[in-house]
Amino acid sequence: MFIESPIPQSEPPHDCPLCPRLVALREMLRAEHPDWWNAPIPAFGDPDAWLAVVGLAPGRQGANRTSRPFTGDYAGDLLFATFDRFGLLEGRYEARVDDGVRLRGAIIVNAVKCLPPENKPTPEEIRTCRPFLERTRASLPQARVFIALGQIAHQSTVKVLGGRLPKARFAHLAEHRMPGGEVVIDSYHCSRYNTNTGRLTPAMFEAVFARALELRRLDRNILTR
Repeated sequence: MFIESPIPQSEPPHDCPLCPRLVALREMLRAEHPDWWNAPIPAFGDPDAWLAVVGLAPGRQGANRTSRPFTGDYAGDLLFATFDRFGLLEGRYEARVDDGVRLRGAIIVNAVKCLPPENKPTPEEIRTCRPFLERTRASLPQARVFIALGQIAHQSTVKVLGGRLPKARFAHLAEHRMPGGEVVIDSYHCSRYNTNTGRLTPAMFEAVFARALELRRLDRNILTR
């Protein structure tokens, strides 16, 4: 079982040919693991979301295997638990695409749609994939708050929303108002490495989501035009 995107018009083709290095890795994994997804990762969540969470790229054992962002690896455990804590989750997350989980008011997307070697996309691969993030943004008219997980997601999100990176520097819990009125909130990525080293604690991650909901309550004008 694999998932379908709630915004299919924004997605690359299943056999997207644009990044040769990522295509080569995909083909190798299709031969080694023919039962895995091994394709660009579709968005997951509510097409009417007010909140978009932007990750870096799919993990090898996570989304690249399961087809659902942040599903099947440690980062997903923390992310979905945080969605649940803030009332954005319906169902019980069990790290499987058939667990019946749904997001309410939120959607997960990636800056890079395909698995990169060693989880490190090149600058050219990031640029090549950015048009798909632009399509995603255009397909989410209600999304007015964006949580960027890590610096690469931050940079791609700011550029897609028309911001200027010299004036929008990445820092955990930093906020950036975009020209169209959207707000980008930065967070360290919820990876096992960041949590194991203490760079990101569950409380720090929850603070990002608490701020997103506070913005929604205090200033509804940032969510609608």
